[in-house]
Amino acid sequence: MDKFSFLKDELDRLESEGLLVKPRTVQGPLDAWVQVDGKNILNMSSNDYLGFANHPHLKQAAKEAIDNFGVGPAAVRTIAGTNQLHLELEKRLAEFKGAEATLSFPSGCACNLAVIASLMGETDTIFSDELNHASIIDGCRLSRAKTVRYRHCDPAALDSLLHEHRSGRRLIVTDGVFSMDGDIAPLKEISNLAREHGAMLYVDDAHGEGVLGEGGRGIVSHFKLDREDVQVEMGTFSKAFGVVGGHVSGSRDLVNFAFNKSRTWLLSGSHPPAVVAACVAAIDVLEKEPRHVRNLWSNTDYFRKGIQKLGFDTGRSQTPIVPVMMGDSAVAKRFSQRLFEEGIFALPIVFPMVAKDKARIRTIMNAALTQRDLDEALAAFENIGRELKLI
Repeated sequence: MDKFSFLKDELDRLESEGLLVKPRTVQGPLDAWVQVDGKNILNMSSNDYLGFANHPHLKQAAKEAIDNFGVGPAAVRTIAGTNQLHLELEKRLAEFKGAEATLSFPSGCACNLAVIASLMGETDTIFSDELNHASIIDGCRLSRAKTVRYRHCDPAALDSLLHEHRSGRRLIVTDGVFSMDGDIAPLKEISNLAREHGAMLYVDDAHGEGVLGEGGRGIVSHFKLDREDVQVEMGTFSKAFGVVGGHVSGSRDLVNFAFNKSRTWLLSGSHPPAVVAACVAAIDVLEKEPRHVRNLWSNTDYFRKGIQKLGFDTGRSQTPIVPVMMGDSAVAKRFSQRLFEEGIFALPIVFPMVAKDKARIRTIMNAALTQRDLDEALAAFENIGRELKLI
């Protein structure tokens, strides 16, 4: 008997239910228009909110870093993998975020897995928004703490659970911007509850950096919170920064603790010099070219109003993540395929990433899109929506 026959069985099941993931191939750099599977197509799917993935300043910084430091670190950070560029990046980012210190990680996922698991233990309790990212959920599981889910973005429900569960250390963890729906956590109310109940607060700001707050400084800036109100602020270089990696910001003690206790940091090779230099350059651009954040929000407002005027439901979106709700997974996949045929790259989000009846086309705005681009996208959505009798 084939020990691995279950693999094909499961793949066949996913295929029959329309849930098998078959990624398209991007050929060339990300931009407003991108080559995908051999076709020049309007990009409304990537997390490159500000158009930094192909920004000339970031590319030049990466090239110079290769000339000066080579292509790879060949070590973890604690052995021989800490380059002077890593320290420069962490200093610059801490200053940008208004934090005492920052520690960079191989990815945002690795950051959530390690930091949550190292902060909490078996005698502790984590309060987690029911729609938190999977990496947060897995970090909670790894910690072995009791995890209590509270209703999505519901401070009253969280307050009740904090009254009910009082033992050990307590940590409230929430996404800042929720990646499937594009809504924003009520962080001010949550921070008030954390203070009132003596709990720590951890926010995953992966989709808020470069998007929310003064000059793209993120959700803590957006709500004008004091740094002491949010003990742990996690973020990523993989979205608005246009590069790759994750980071955690907070007190110097938090960073030193994560430095010594986070397994995914201790046991992963460090970022190559070109990646680190590009991340530093992204901070330079954010500080010197504020128009990118303004353009992002202008495009978001224009597209959301346009798609709603056509009669589509955009759910709870408050940010440049604008879901176009389809409901049925097969319909969402068909709609996405038709968009591709019409020159629009916008992918379907289906179960298990969202509930079975909550499939959607998730569009993500980009600062580099023009009004003409957006009008072209809106026309395609209208034509296909009528064709499939959705509007």
